[in-house]
Amino acid sequence: MPSPIDDSLQARISPECPQETRDILYHAWGHDRSGLKKLLNERGKASIQDPRTGETPLHAAIRACGPADEPTEGEEEQEEDGSVEEAREVIQDLFLNGAIWNDVDANNETPGCVAYRLGRKALYNLCVDAGVRAELLFALMDGYEELSSGEEEDDNEDADEVMAEQEEAAAAAATAAAEAKAQDGDVDAEEPLKFIPPDANEIPVTSEEYLKSKLTYDDDKLLDSDLNGVMMAWETDIMRRSVAALIPGEEQGKRVLNIGFGMGIIDGMFADLKPSKHHIIEAHPAVLEHISKPDSKFGSEWEKSGPEEGAYKVFVGKWQDVVLQLLEQGELYDAIYFDTFGEDYSQLRTFFMEHVPGLLDQEGRFSFFNGLGADRRICYDVYTKVVEMHCADAGLDVEWEESDVDMEKLDEDGEGEWKGVRRRYWTLDKYRLPVCTFMG
Repeated sequence: MPSPIDDSLQARISPECPQETRDILYHAWGHDRSGLKKLLNERGKASIQDPRTGETPLHAAIRACGPADEPTEGEEEQEEDGSVEEAREVIQDLFLNGAIWNDVDANNETPGCVAYRLGRKALYNLCVDAGVRAELLFALMDGYEELSSGEEEDDNEDADEVMAEQEEAAAAAATAAAEAKAQDGDVDAEEPLKFIPPDANEIPVTSEEYLKSKLTYDDDKLLDSDLNGVMMAWETDIMRRSVAALIPGEEQGKRVLNIGFGMGIIDGMFADLKPSKHHIIEAHPAVLEHISKPDSKFGSEWEKSGPEEGAYKVFVGKWQDVVLQLLEQGELYDAIYFDTFGEDYSQLRTFFMEHVPGLLDQEGRFSFFNGLGADRRICYDVYTKVVEMHCADAGLDVEWEESDVDMEKLDEDGEGEWKGVRRRYWTLDKYRLPVCTFMG
């Protein structure tokens, strides 16, 4: 069991904290709006961090409220106390001054994570709304990125400028801390203390890197060369629910398109329903080699078994190229599923915004593996709202079918289902299955 988190002011504002940072954190902790506004006189100050604990003003304003009281019998939730209203106003001020909604502290918690753990639902919702605004802004600026639990990077020049200013402010604070300690002979002034997020060394996997990587199949998982879980057997129940949602009543003879074969879990379920058309798009050479093996259920014999030539087919290549071919051929599908690896949300959005309207029958259904931000509840909630908004832009309604995830073997890094897997990409006990249909 992990040690309980010490949420006290003394624990969160360290002795190494520079005076300027300390003053901002104290005012945020005390919900002193007027005093805090005077200190937020430069860009980046709203996201300044304690160099030891990673505490930001957002963390401090939320943490100062303490845990919410348990609801009394018959109440759905406890009425918020006065400190929450004060914190709400401070948090709004911080967001207006550029505070970053998903900065993490040394406990690997974002401000929203702290609010959720403390049971402060209203403050948690403020952080979710800020995350949604940020992601929509990135979309408008063509600066999409996978939701990160740490410091954000963005190719957009404006975003780079903001980040550079924030990093400059953090570096200045760290240098000041180091200089203060150096005067006491404790540290070298040339080695400033700077907060490093717990996931700072994590390297995101790109599609190009994934397609070049060596894959390893075993009975319950598919791993890339860096031991990232590409697909795992624990997802089988999710796939089963997805098929049931895409093809209600398990009706046979439907036209199916699946993007991303992986371990072939969902394609096996689709095949059991004897579709009239079953198309698969796969780009990874190792997966294609796996499909072509003599004992494969989806090799050349499967392709020949279709009701007509080309009805059952594995298309080789990136989906971005193959779907253009399908659109040119006028292909239509009753059920479309999307589950790729090494791609961020921008690629999924491109697919359902630009291609689903041309590929999906008017009465058809589209879904995808919803692992968006699934290593952190607040990111999962942010993506839920972002997907809803972008689906609406594409003329799609989205309904969420929520189901339990059995966490017995998924709850600890390196153990159970995660044994041999470098990083746990799922931490939530609920799965939201998206079911998208055309509006009207």
